[in-house]
Amino acid sequence: MKNFRILALALAAIILISSCASKSSKENTVSLSGAFALYPLVVKWADEYKKENPNVRFNISGGGAGKGMADALAGAVDLGMFSREISQEEKDKGVWWVGLTIDAVVPTISNQNSYLEILKKRGLTRDEFKAIFIDKSISGWDELVAGELKNTISVYTRSDACGAAGTWAKYLGGKQENLSGVGIFGDPGLADAVSKDPVGIAFNNTIFAFNIKTGAKRDGIEVIPIDINANGKIDPEEDFYDSFEQILKAIANGIYPAPPARELYFVSKGKPEKEAAIDFIKWTLTKGQAFVKEAGYVPIEQSKINKYLDKLK
Repeated sequence: MKNFRILALALAAIILISSCASKSSKENTVSLSGAFALYPLVVKWADEYKKENPNVRFNISGGGAGKGMADALAGAVDLGMFSREISQEEKDKGVWWVGLTIDAVVPTISNQNSYLEILKKRGLTRDEFKAIFIDKSISGWDELVAGELKNTISVYTRSDACGAAGTWAKYLGGKQENLSGVGIFGDPGLADAVSKDPVGIAFNNTIFAFNIKTGAKRDGIEVIPIDINANGKIDPEEDFYDSFEQILKAIANGIYPAPPARELYFVSKGKPEKEAAIDFIKWTLTKGQAFVKEAGYVPIEQSKINKYLDKLK
């Protein structure tokens, strides 16, 4: 009988320790899902944060901004990664958010496009992009650039609910559902599709249009300059697409239009309650800002950072 009681107490102790360890593990795990635009920076942040906090674990997955918002509002993740302006409908559902950094969506084509050199010199205006992606009133490259080739424009868009498509559509005066084209899942998929199609056109987050290590455009991709003042040519002040550093500087200085430049966010259903998540957000807005530029993004103003930190109090 005595041995039985000892065994029972030992088993109870093991169960209690296991339960506490499981609870501790759960409380020290931060789960995130959502925008491809923010994914690389969050992975970088998580790696750096764990150097200071080795007991914290991260579960990070992409899937698009729409998934990030849906998962956050459903409580399926601690934080959603979000990459477009937050709508009133989302605010009415109780979404809580903080801004983290800035990037932009850029129009992309294949570097094998027959009209590439002409397009780089003349660019396309907002109205011309709108005619291609929304109105469908321009369907051939020869309608934009005089030439004998009658190549039809192959338009690509995103199949998943995402911030890049929503932001690009907003710039053109519409919503994601107004964009025409073949739907491709994810930013990497869209970049791959347009790079392989000499008559294709798409849009990508800057970090998927450029190689952040070399600063050059990714293999097979070119960026169509935006003729901001619509004078039929790319003026010197509009010519900032040769390197990643140039486009980031244009975004930071407000020369590149907003949209398609935009702020990127963490979102949740109400203010996060998990201590590990709160501490991680605070870190991203303070120490974590030191990694923003090297990861290929534009820092937000200190006044905005202060405002977001106030939301965590």
